Amino acid sequence: MLRPLHDRFHAADFPDLLVGLEVSDDAAVWKITPEVAVIQTLDFFTPVVDDPYDYGAVAAANAMSDVYAMGGEVALALNICAFPTDLPLEVTQEILRGGADKVAEAGAVLAGGHTIEGQEPAYGLAVMGLVHPDKVLTKAGARPGDVLVLTKPLGAGMVTTALKAEIAAPAQIAAVVASMARLNRAAARLAQEVGVNACTDITGFALLGHGHEMAEKSAVRLRFHLAALPLLPGAQSFADDSLFPGGSCRNRDAYARHVDFAAGIREETQLLLFTPETSGGLLLAVPAGRLEDLLARFAAAGEPAWVVGDVRTGQGIEVIAQ
Repeated sequence: MLRPLHDRFHAADFPDLLVGLEVSDDAAVWKITPEVAVIQTLDFFTPVVDDPYDYGAVAAANAMSDVYAMGGEVALALNICAFPTDLPLEVTQEILRGGADKVAEAGAVLAGGHTIEGQEPAYGLAVMGLVHPDKVLTKAGARPGDVLVLTKPLGAGMVTTALKAEIAAPAQIAAVVASMARLNRAAARLAQEVGVNACTDITGFALLGHGHEMAEKSAVRLRFHLAALPLLPGAQSFADDSLFPGGSCRNRDAYARHVDFAAGIREETQLLLFTPETSGGLLLAVPAGRLEDLLARFAAAGEPAWVVGDVRTGQGIEVIAQ
């Protein structure tokens, strides 16, 4: 019988593995020299939007996001593809073009990949990034007194589900595609310039799932202010209509015991915060004394940033109305 991976690989045996299975985070990090560490990650998924070019761009942005969540820059990427044999060639080309353009936007090199046959399309990237070993950002550094900053609005999972149901308006679709396709590169650079204590990106485990990971690894309590959380157009109305993807309930089942909601927060709104995101923003734990500088830099760069809560002593997460 095979032993679990964490029983076979111990951090003490690999001193250059700065982030791995025992301290799982958004990506693995391996120190090459005292000045350079490699960030390694991969991600792929089936289509979340109808347009093949947009799908490729969103999937690539999502795959590269883990590098930015660790504070690095993307250097190299490889395609991961599964395409049905009857998928029109021009559709395949557009998916790959969308991904290639997004890698180029990141200043990285797309150097090949691998394709298999599949019953439905699946696309993403294996990504290598670079970071200074002393500047790796993780989920584990949040401290009481920090301020929580989010760099993209929530609700991508709600709007893409509505898109599949053919009830999302064109403006709502355009907004969610633009948000998902936007790289977290600039946000990560600005966070590194200012200096933040912790960072993660908000993807499949939703705000509350990834927030719990930060709270748990940092041994702190996160407090989110519901009124301050930014939402994509249509997200709240689709939640009010209970148009949730299956992942919402799975995330709630996994993380609800770690979350305390203030009285009066409706069940639909609670479930919205458990709804998976695709290529979401960065959640930053920022020392309070650096917040003004960070927000000024984001504004000057034209990058969005919302103050959505704070870090306190204790455990878990609380969501309050104001």
